[in-house]
Amino acid sequence: MRTIRLALAAALLGASPLLPAASSAQAQEEPYTVVESQRSYARLQEAVDAIGDGTGTIRFAPRRYADCAVQTQGSITYQAQVPGQAVLDGVTCEGKAALVLRGRAARIEGLVFANFRVPEKNGAGIRLEHGDLSVSQSWFRDSEQGILTGNDPDGRIAIDKSTFTRLGTCEGPGCAHSLYIGDYGTLTVTRSRFEAGTGGHYVKSRAARVAILNSSFDDTQGRATNYMIDLPDGATGEIADNWFVQGRDKENYSAFIALAAEHRNHPSAGLSVHGNNARFAPGIDRRSAFVADWTKEPIRIEDNTLGAGLVRFEAR
Repeated sequence: MRTIRLALAAALLGASPLLPAASSAQAQEEPYTVVESQRSYARLQEAVDAIGDGTGTIRFAPRRYADCAVQTQGSITYQAQVPGQAVLDGVTCEGKAALVLRGRAARIEGLVFANFRVPEKNGAGIRLEHGDLSVSQSWFRDSEQGILTGNDPDGRIAIDKSTFTRLGTCEGPGCAHSLYIGDYGTLTVTRSRFEAGTGGHYVKSRAARVAILNSSFDDTQGRATNYMIDLPDGATGEIADNWFVQGRDKENYSAFIALAAEHRNHPSAGLSVHGNNARFAPGIDRRSAFVADWTKEPIRIEDNTLGAGLVRFEAR
């Protein structure tokens, strides 16, 4: 009879007698939910390990996290329940990044990555070492680096509707950048914003093929920055319909876009740079090249709107 009375009381209170009240509190304490199983976890690494070599989505509850994880296999989506309200803040794994990725693939949706610093001066929100990566509606800010990758010539990287703010430094053994892509197959950046860099380049990419489209590069509040886009090994593809403003405080203001400044590991013939708008911030009077080219290969540069002092093309 006592059991029946407890069940009736639970029903009157709108609760299930089969689900103890502790489970609700436990769910609140465990902010990572694997969508496919609906199981929740207290640590991000536990959720990643639960997916293992499979495919799954980890949903982040809105809060600030002092946590990180390493993905060594599988295909995982890291998804904010509310875009912009799940913040990975300052904690790195392996002395590298909040997310260290070397599985088959990863997708990032709506997360914020902030305040990453490590002894090697290249702390990042994401360190991609292998596999494909897709990033959307995410914000990387106030760190030594936003995204840093290794080499995967068969891999693909796509970044859409994301923002990179106050990133980069040349205080370490090498420079860190807002976005630094290794020898990948393709890099696509669309509808994204790069702003207020604190050193290095805004985009440095060794990918064989690039598409950097409909994005903005606002260097007006930059400090000791370098190129807007650096393709140091050469590349094909297109840089189109972007907006560039170069600020005053530059380590190197000699070019907005640099092609094969270090090596000629990839062909660049046919690279198209078109439909862009580029200028200096108000009050700045200097000369710079919109495209500086070390390749001596035929590239297409046309229909760009350039401000005073900008030279369309310069062979180096």
